[in-house]
Amino acid sequence: MDRQTASATFPSAAAAVADARRFVRKVLADWGMDEVADDAVLATSELATNAIAYAGTSFEVSCHLEAGDIRIEVRDRHPTRGIEMPGVTASSGRGLPSISRLAASWGVSYDRRTKGVWFRLPRPGASSDGPALSGTLAGDDAEPDSAADAAGPSAADSTGQGRPTGQGRAAAASGLRAARRDAAREWARERIGHGAGDPARDAAGPGGQTRDGRLAEGVGEIPVAGDRLLRSPAALESMEDGVATVREVLGAEGAAVLLTERDGRLIMGASAGTAAEMPLGELSVAGLGPAARAGSAWVAADASDPTAAALQARSLAAAPLESQGRLTGLVVAVSSVSGRFAEADGVRLGRLADEMSLSLEKARVGELERSWRGWLSFVAEASDLLAGTLDQERTMALVAQLVVPRLATWCAVYTVSESEPDRLAYVWHADENRADGLRELLEHAGAAPPTDVPGPWSGLATAPGDVRAAAGDTAADQVYAFPLIARGRRIGTIVIGRPSGDRFPRSAIELAEELSRRAALAVDNARLFSAQTAMSSALQRSLLPPGIPEIPGLEVAVVYEPAGEGSEVGGDFYDVFESGLRPGDPAPASRWRFAIGDVCGTGPEAAAVTGLARHALRILAAEDMSVPAVLARLNRLILGEGERGRLLTLLHGEIAARRRRDGVTIRLTSAGHPPPLILDPDGGVREAASPQPLLGVFDGVEFHTDTVDLRRGEVLLCVTDGVTERRSGLRLLGDGHGLERLLAGCTGLSAGAVAARIQRAVRDFGPEPSNDDVALIVLRAS
Repeated sequence: MDRQTASATFPSAAAAVADARRFVRKVLADWGMDEVADDAVLATSELATNAIAYAGTSFEVSCHLEAGDIRIEVRDRHPTRGIEMPGVTASSGRGLPSISRLAASWGVSYDRRTKGVWFRLPRPGASSDGPALSGTLAGDDAEPDSAADAAGPSAADSTGQGRPTGQGRAAAASGLRAARRDAAREWARERIGHGAGDPARDAAGPGGQTRDGRLAEGVGEIPVAGDRLLRSPAALESMEDGVATVREVLGAEGAAVLLTERDGRLIMGASAGTAAEMPLGELSVAGLGPAARAGSAWVAADASDPTAAALQARSLAAAPLESQGRLTGLVVAVSSVSGRFAEADGVRLGRLADEMSLSLEKARVGELERSWRGWLSFVAEASDLLAGTLDQERTMALVAQLVVPRLATWCAVYTVSESEPDRLAYVWHADENRADGLRELLEHAGAAPPTDVPGPWSGLATAPGDVRAAAGDTAADQVYAFPLIARGRRIGTIVIGRPSGDRFPRSAIELAEELSRRAALAVDNARLFSAQTAMSSALQRSLLPPGIPEIPGLEVAVVYEPAGEGSEVGGDFYDVFESGLRPGDPAPASRWRFAIGDVCGTGPEAAAVTGLARHALRILAAEDMSVPAVLARLNRLILGEGERGRLLTLLHGEIAARRRRDGVTIRLTSAGHPPPLILDPDGGVREAASPQPLLGVFDGVEFHTDTVDLRRGEVLLCVTDGVTERRSGLRLLGDGHGLERLLAGCTGLSAGAVAARIQRAVRDFGPEPSNDDVALIVLRAS
C-alpha cells in the first residue's frame, strides 16, 4: 500500500460540508487511519466551508495516502478568489487557523481553472523523538472526560477512552530543531535587522499607534492564562528560541518572555542571559504602561518603567504578545546600561513578537486539543449549524440547544437593541417540565449583565421569593454569563446554569466562550439579514402601485415576482392608473395609462431609477402630456442623473374607450422593451408595436406611438425580459417564438387566467429558480 487515492465532488450547498466530512472519515476508516480521522475531518470541514462561503462553487475533496503521510486537498473552481484569514481579512470568523494548528504542513495551489488548499497529516505510528503527551493537564480543574462528554459521541472511541490527536505528537528531532533555530535567526537578521520597515514610521509613538500603524484597539484588558503554555513542549521550545533570537538580533544582555495569568499577574515563561536571575515581583497587567495595553512595542531608557523596574534593568525594549485581541504576555530585552535601546529596536522586537505570538497561539491551542479532545469538532459542527440559517429566532434556538445538555443544564439567550434594554428571547432547559419555571424566574430576575467579558452572574438571587420558591432548586443554580459581541458591539448575552452542586469545569466555560463568539456573529448576521429583507420588502412595495383601477370594457391582470429571496429590490416595475384628471374633477375618467419597465440591475441604484420612472410617469400624465412627450422627458431625467442613472426599457401606453363599448383604443410606445403581443379570438398572435431606443442612452430622442384597436375578446400581453429570457439549460423561454406559442394556447381565457398560465409556465420552464424579476400586464377587451 505505497499509494492510494480517493476523491469525490460536492455541490455548493451547506449540506455538502457534512457530506465531505463523512467521505473523509469513511476513506480514512477504509485505510485503517482512524487515529487521525478527527483532525482530518475537522480540517476538511473548515476548507469545505471556505469553498462554499468564499468561492461559491462546487468543490472536490481528494485524499492521498503516501509512504510517510496523508494528504487531503479541497479544490474549488474560483482560482482568483483569495483565502480568508480571520483577524486579517475575513469578517465571518472562518478561515485557516485550525488548519495551521492541526496539520503538519499546508498550502495553496492554483491552475488555470481551479484553486486548491491542501494539508498533510503524518501517518499514525510515524516515528518521533518523544512520547505523545497526556491528554490531561496536571493541576487543571477540569474533569478528564468533561470535554469528551461535551463534544458528544464522536469525542471518544468505543472503549470510552479518548485517542490522542495529531496535535499530541512530539516535536521533531534535535537536529531539525537546531536547523529551524538557525533559519529563524537568519530570517530575523535579514527581515528585521537590516532595515525592514522605517523605524520613524513604524515605531509605536506616544499617540498609541500599534506597530502595524493601525489605531490601537486595546489588548491588555482580557489576559490569557499562560500557565498552560508552560506545560506545552512546543511553547517552551518556541519561547526558548524566541529569547535567544531576541538577544542575538538586539544585542541585549538578557531577554525574557513573560506570560499573563487570568488574575492579571505576569509569570516567567522563558529567559536568557541576565534576565534569568531577575525576579518579577508583583508585576501585573494592571501595572503596565499605556503602550502595552494598546498593543504597541515600547522602549524604556531608564528604570522608571514598571517592567524595567521589576526586572531590575536600567533600560528595556518590550512588545506585547497577542492572541485574538487578548494579551498573552510580553517579550522583553533588558540591559544594565541606561538608554541602551532605540526606537528602531522596539520595531524589530515588535516584529519578533508578532511571529512568536503565532507560534505560542498554535502551541496553546494544541495543548487545549490534547486536554479536551473533541471540542474543536464540536465547535466546527456548531458553526455549520449556525451558518445554515439566517432566521434570527431559529439561530438563537440553535445556540441554546447546542449548549444544553453538553455544557450546561439550561441556557437563556438575551438580545439587545437600540430601542430597548436586554430582552429574554429564548429559554431552554434539559428538563422540559422546568422550562416554564425557569422562564418565569429569569423574567423576574435582575437584568442580564451588560458586561463585555464572561463571568459568574447572581441575578437569580434578586427574583421575588414566591417566584424563587416556584422555581425550586433551579433558583439556587450556579450561573455564568457570556456576552454576544459582534462587529465591536454587544448584541446580547448567553446565560447558562448548572445545579449548585455541579460546578462548571474550566473546559465547559472556555468552550462556551468560544461558542458565544461564533454564535454572536451568527445571530448578528441573521438580524442584519432580517432587517435588510424587511427594508427591501418595504421599498419594493413602495415601488409598486397601490391598486389597479377598473376600466370599463377591459379586464386587467398583473403579475410581479422579484428574483431571489427578497433580499434585493428588483428592477422591474408596472403601473396602471387614470390620466388627464385634475384633483377634484367630478367627471369619471375616460383615459388610462399603463406602463411596464425594466431597469438595468438590482439593488438601491436600480430602485432609485424605478422610483423616478414610476412617479414621473404619473406626474407627467397628470399634466396631460402625450405618451411620446412623457418618454422624452423621462429620458432627459435619467440622463440628468449622470453616473447614478441606469438604462431603462419601458413600454408605455394610453387606453381610451371606444364608442359603443366595442373594445378600447391603445396608443403605445415600446422604448427598447420586449414587444407586446396581441392574441386574436381565433388563436392568432402578432406583435403590436415597433421597436424604439431605450431610455438613458441618447439625448434628444424623438418617440412615436403605435395605435392598437383592441376589440372584444382580444388580449394584449406585456412582459419584461424575466419572462422571455427564463432559462432552462441552454434554452430560453422566448427562443423560437416560445412566448407566442404559449400565448396562443390561452385562447378563450380571461385576463387573470392568461396571467396565471404565463406565470406558471415561467416557473416550470427550468429546474432552478429564476434569477431575474418577472412582471407582466394582461389587458383583455370584454
